[in-house]
Amino acid sequence: MSNSYNIRSTKIGNSAGFRLPSEFYREHPQFANADGWIEVLSPDTAILRIVPQSDHDEDAEDSVLMRLFLDFAMTESLKNNTLQPYTTEMSEAAHKLIADVELADESSEDGAV
Repeated sequence: MSNSYNIRSTKIGNSAGFRLPSEFYREHPQFANADGWIEVLSPDTAILRIVPQSDHDEDAEDSVLMRLFLDFAMTESLKNNTLQPYTTEMSEAAHKLIADVELADESSEDGAV
């Protein structure tokens, strides 16, 4: 499965758009018939966000808040040029931080979190 796809500018009716290759939809069928938006970050950089249709309305508010936070974090990172590759050392440090952390069961009877 690929994470990068070549797109082409194309005329769509009276508008212009981008054509995604068929392997994109074959490998990621959740994006078929999805809506989205594009945000221009600089003269030569844009982010395309495709939001798949979801059957889980109960998670919609959490999903929207997470998306807003991640969009903000990505925009700030690109704007300030602070992106760094995620290294093995970073992964090991993160695993050490959470090694002994236990998650509380939300369905516990005493309601403790």
